[in-house]
Amino acid sequence: MSEKDNSRMAQNFIHDLIDEDIAPGGRYEGKRVHTRFPPEPNGYLHIGHAKAIYVDFGTAQKYNGLCNLRMDDTNPTKEDVEFVDAIEEDIRWLGYDWEDRFYYASDYFEQMYQYAEELIRAGKAYVCQLSPEEFRQMRGDVNVPARSPYRDRPVEESLDLFRRMRAGEFPNGAMTLRAKIDLASGNFNMRDPVIYRINHMAHHRTGEAWCIYPMYDFAHPIEDALEGITHSLCTLEFEDHRPLYDWVIDNISCPNKPRQIEFARLGIDHTVMSKRKLRALVEGGYVSGWDDPRMPTICGLRRRGYTPASIRNFSEANGVSKAASTVEYAFLEHCLREDLDATAARAMAVLRPIPLTITNYPEGQSETFQIENHPKKPEMGTREVSFSRHLFIEADDFMEEPIKKYKRLSPGGLECRLKGAYIIRCTGCVKDEAGNVVEVLAEYDPNSRGGDPADGRKIKGAALHWVDAVTAVEARVRLYDNLFDDAAPDAAGKDFLACLNPNSLEELEGCKLEASLASAKAPASFQFLRLGYFCVDSKDSKPGALVFNRSVSLKDGFKKR
Repeated sequence: MSEKDNSRMAQNFIHDLIDEDIAPGGRYEGKRVHTRFPPEPNGYLHIGHAKAIYVDFGTAQKYNGLCNLRMDDTNPTKEDVEFVDAIEEDIRWLGYDWEDRFYYASDYFEQMYQYAEELIRAGKAYVCQLSPEEFRQMRGDVNVPARSPYRDRPVEESLDLFRRMRAGEFPNGAMTLRAKIDLASGNFNMRDPVIYRINHMAHHRTGEAWCIYPMYDFAHPIEDALEGITHSLCTLEFEDHRPLYDWVIDNISCPNKPRQIEFARLGIDHTVMSKRKLRALVEGGYVSGWDDPRMPTICGLRRRGYTPASIRNFSEANGVSKAASTVEYAFLEHCLREDLDATAARAMAVLRPIPLTITNYPEGQSETFQIENHPKKPEMGTREVSFSRHLFIEADDFMEEPIKKYKRLSPGGLECRLKGAYIIRCTGCVKDEAGNVVEVLAEYDPNSRGGDPADGRKIKGAALHWVDAVTAVEARVRLYDNLFDDAAPDAAGKDFLACLNPNSLEELEGCKLEASLASAKAPASFQFLRLGYFCVDSKDSKPGALVFNRSVSLKDGFKKR
């Protein structure tokens, strides 16, 4: 990530608290700010994680500190090395680096176990034999304390049972280890929470070595403490868990005392960001995979044509606060559009082609035009575009019986510019037996090379994009829309699958592209003139069988509002 990007992270309430902590007399006076990003490797990262990555890594960079990457692999039923690899790739693609500070929660399983025994010996944890159903029945409510008949179990008995749990003597669900805190607490997270459970399942890193696993609320503060984290930044749903985080740190002999600070997670309309629901979309075949360009996953956005800068700019613009809010998907598109407008080369493509014949242009003759790749960046150079008697234009750039104020081609209608080439006027069309237009006819002005007439007359018709039929490259193009047509598919009580947009993908075959795109490879992005921004598909596109994805349209509805 560039120094410019680093310096632009705006001051926010988290930084205000960090400033207090590192100031003279503060809790971390003289210490280097140290954060961490702790994803669970049970799915692919999504745009919500991108904000957390921005906050964790960006905050560390702002203070010239450190940020660790740590896989929260405490739940062997859901984790997979595939997700670990994908998480690493996504973070690096976004422009961040953890250097040599890459850890797993499982690195600390033995230390966590020893801390659990320490709590038992101190009378602050006990083995509980309530079944899951009994546990729910004795949980109590806001007016009734929780109960456990095992709370006063002798220390030596709990210690013995806990060691036998580790040895694998008991089946899943038979016992748990609970912290001994306050059964009457108004915060249910403090009502003697479970900190270890039995799970006879192989772990993707430790294999069969363990059959008991720590709960996240117990493991996370220990991991932070062992790694020397100063500020544990997390989303707002963990605010009610902070008293337990602090209790664990205060009641074990850990080397450091991190501070947890919560911020509001990112919400975007017309999408879901629950890993469970994203997994359901993949496993149910509603999308082609985790990297389907309609998915809010980082790999899906990358395949769609999103850039690291656009996502970082989106995160920066949304800011960091305690107030939960939902951002319009159109704003994410706006951030991409702004980045691609500055960086994407221009090209011409015809998505719904109809032949155009320039009847007064000699058959068999051709010429080339040098057209700039970016109107505002001469350093991006020019490309050679061929022109002949036979071209392709967009089908909707011709109308035999034009509607009012129609400024494109129609028989005897307005003169129009062919972008970068000549001025033409439509003289008619050719139809098939069914009466469908199969060819548009026009004449060109030989004195208008470059698109401007030599006599300086004003051209009232539109400037049309086109492709030379002789040299055109054929491609398949995918047009994407929101995956959900409901703005809030994730709302309580809704079946999110019933909110799917049946028109979220349109595939066009036989599209015609200018010859300069024949060798285009992912992740190249282009502005197809008048149509939008498109990228080469990273999975399906091959030489001679190009596939392009529309990243975003040219029309910026968000900016207009």
